[in-house]
Amino acid sequence: MTDAWPLGGLLLTFLIASATAFATPLLQERTQRAVETIHIVAIAVALLLAIMLISNALNGERLFLMGGLLFVDALGGIFLGLIVVVGFLTGLYSIGYLRHNLDKREISAARLSTYYAFFHLFLFTMTLAVTANNLVLMWVAIEATTLASVFLVGFYGRRTSLEAAWKYVVICTVGVAFGLYGTVLIFSNANALLANAEDAILWTEVVKHAGSLDPATIQLAFVFVLIGFGTKAGVFPMHTWMPDAYSEAPSPASALLTAGLANCALLIVIRLAVIATGTIGPAFPQTLFLLFGILSIGVAAPLIFVQRDLKRMLAYSSVENMGLIFLALGIGGPLGISAALLHAINHGLVKTLLFCGSGNVLMKYGTRNLDAVKGILRVAPVSGFLLMAGALALSGAPPFNMFISEFMTVVAGVKAGYVWLTLVCLLLLTVVFASFVRFIDGSVLGPAPANLSKGDLGGLTLAPLGLALALVLLMGVHVPRPVAQLVADATGLINGVAANAVGTTVSSAWRTIEVVAAPRGGAVLRCVSIREEDTTCPK
Repeated sequence: MTDAWPLGGLLLTFLIASATAFATPLLQERTQRAVETIHIVAIAVALLLAIMLISNALNGERLFLMGGLLFVDALGGIFLGLIVVVGFLTGLYSIGYLRHNLDKREISAARLSTYYAFFHLFLFTMTLAVTANNLVLMWVAIEATTLASVFLVGFYGRRTSLEAAWKYVVICTVGVAFGLYGTVLIFSNANALLANAEDAILWTEVVKHAGSLDPATIQLAFVFVLIGFGTKAGVFPMHTWMPDAYSEAPSPASALLTAGLANCALLIVIRLAVIATGTIGPAFPQTLFLLFGILSIGVAAPLIFVQRDLKRMLAYSSVENMGLIFLALGIGGPLGISAALLHAINHGLVKTLLFCGSGNVLMKYGTRNLDAVKGILRVAPVSGFLLMAGALALSGAPPFNMFISEFMTVVAGVKAGYVWLTLVCLLLLTVVFASFVRFIDGSVLGPAPANLSKGDLGGLTLAPLGLALALVLLMGVHVPRPVAQLVADATGLINGVAANAVGTTVSSAWRTIEVVAAPRGGAVLRCVSIREEDTTCPK
């Protein structure tokens, strides 16, 4: 157990920034710049605190705060790191994006203050969700993310925005109620087993005694959990709020919804699946993961192809990719679980790039309609290049990061004996690939409209996209060792295997890096081919 003060600092940073924005009416330019400065400082401090926190988790430590109410382990560290990195990138992008909205009188100065307040409140609730050790607090935090983010969805106050916000609240609140039922069932069963009720509410304690819980109760609880938190994750058939919410929210908020919120719900599903697996074995949870995963991909792929609204197309792509993560979890084993965790990271980074890129398109063209958006590369060359790279990454092309995790999923599926299911998945992914190639050909390339001025929108709307693309390429060319070690440790936790016996595959386009977690938090990396060890790999 290690001192977890950076976690408390992280939560306080978001709360203070949110309270400052709520308390300060942005009615003058000087005040606007001051609050923007506080915003920048907050996201930068949060990034530094998250790095400190996760570096401790790399040593195999579990960091507890407030008597075990909150904690960070390798699994939580993956999602915490993703939320804070995406929060930093979208926070930077928000400055240029909202300044443009303000200059065009699309929002008032007071609305600008509201945006920053709810932006940081949203980051606070997501951080709370991924660090909660208390089972009920997990549910409370996920419900709080809805309340914090619904004001971002309806930010512009248009009829379509308000309709999307209400749809988001109603569907997610009803869905997460099922998650509450599942959580209460798990707690009540653990409370009947454990002498101390305080232990029965903590995930770290319940998972130790998972083998003694009642199988029928836990089986029913996991169905409720998957439906409830799966609604927030956006898997079929509980995904219907996503296209409206993602398309109506400000573009940086859309990125935060898909890269942050969906992964918060995913983490809680995984944590409760660990309990279910310890009680009833892996067969039932994996079957549900496979079912929801392939259905999500199957429904989303053709909808991506027919969409002519850029942000709705990206929203359906989120459904498809969450389905792919569920599919990898259903395949199971070290390789499948590693693929799922890596894909959560990779997809979050790519969607940050593309949703923020869609904001540049909206600012330049004034529309999301792909029939009207043509020649982006000629109208705004840098934005066009970044969007083209992001679309290729999202389609699963090498050397981008999503090729890695999709390739791992395919290999895991074949090795686990799901050959036909893997072939169906590949066929659907081909449809997705064709969709984004058509987007590149029809909207990024081609002749530019004659009535549009040429030139990009400035460094504040380009630098965050450039940083996101750099991370996408880094994760595609060489998975950083700290990320590989976190994935290895988290895979061992999920797979129920001791850390020093975990072997997971974190691949590049040309070779596979096997990450073997060593005792005391160390890690041994060695290059292996798909079938046998490659002795030519550098030492």
